[in-house]
Amino acid sequence: MRKLILPTLLMPLISCGGSDDSAEAVPQPETPSVTPDPTPDPTPSSACEANTSEVNWDALMNEDCESLAQYGLFIDPSIPTDSPVSPGIPYQLSTELFSNYASKHRFIFVPEGKTLSYDAKATFDMPVGTVLVKSFSLPFDTQVIGANNEVLIETRLLIHRETGWTTLPYIWQDGEALLQVAGKDIAHSLNHQGERQSFDYHVPSRAECKLCHQTSADNSRIEPIGLKAHLLNRPIVHQGNELNQLLLWQRLGLLNGLPELAQVGKTYDIFDESAALTVRAKGYLDINCAHCHNPQGFASISGLRLGFYVDHTSFEYGICKQPPGWDGGAKGLSYDIIPGDGEHSILVYRQELNEPKDRMPPIGRSIAHTDAVALIEQWIDQMAPELGNCQQ
Repeated sequence: MRKLILPTLLMPLISCGGSDDSAEAVPQPETPSVTPDPTPDPTPSSACEANTSEVNWDALMNEDCESLAQYGLFIDPSIPTDSPVSPGIPYQLSTELFSNYASKHRFIFVPEGKTLSYDAKATFDMPVGTVLVKSFSLPFDTQVIGANNEVLIETRLLIHRETGWTTLPYIWQDGEALLQVAGKDIAHSLNHQGERQSFDYHVPSRAECKLCHQTSADNSRIEPIGLKAHLLNRPIVHQGNELNQLLLWQRLGLLNGLPELAQVGKTYDIFDESAALTVRAKGYLDINCAHCHNPQGFASISGLRLGFYVDHTSFEYGICKQPPGWDGGAKGLSYDIIPGDGEHSILVYRQELNEPKDRMPPIGRSIAHTDAVALIEQWIDQMAPELGNCQQ
């Protein structure tokens, strides 16, 4: 019996690493701690999340980014009015597209190795990859120039993707521009020649962008408005030197097919009294109205054609022409243009009106451009009455 008990008592001691209570425990070596290798950053699930100091072409061509900054278009993403990232360059138009006295800051980005193709009258042909950027700043006083007198409101993108042109409207708040596809009204007040004007500035929705930019009656596609030779044919300052904007584009390899400048049409600012009144008036109507009032535009059914190269003494330009579908307003007017009588011409009157159902253009402004209205009225007043015998 004793022989059976002794082995039984010794078993726990053996299993604990010792044979009796007085034996020292043998120290066990410590297992070295191993720091795992850092997990590499996963590939961004969206091109908008890519971190790059260059233009984010992948995102521009494929995604509608939530923040304008994700496209990498400007050196300082909070300042879309200056210093574009290469290959972006600023550009200017020779006459104003009126938007409640907003300042416009325009830039064009064309991928390296691609060029625009010149067209004498229509919008230039722009390759896939082209990006047009336009930022709007509203002044507090229309007679004061400079960023300190303005508030940044919105930035619009027109992007030429494989599927065609697309529009993206961004609204600025706290130094960042965020995508706002549904549009928005923003209250603003400004002083114009001593008169305080308060209005809602309307940022268009993507659907509303199509109203101006569509190029076919079935609204199947859109394209830019202002990239035309006669609107770009003007002097600009580049790197401290003044030169013609179209010549600059040619030298930069941005534009091909440009003829001699003497063969290129030209418009002028409405205040440039060195230019003929007709050229100034027609240039203004071209940039503000012709994108709708052309055979493929949103207002094609009206029959009114206000392109720069349309004969302004013709019926289609509005001489003694009655517009369909409008009641003549409070004045009860009947004809788009009555030669020699700007006051009773609808072309003038609808630019004075501000109600959505009456004003022209129907979107893009909330207040009247009084200087332009006066210019168009003066131009019509100087037309020979013999151009048309309107029955009033």
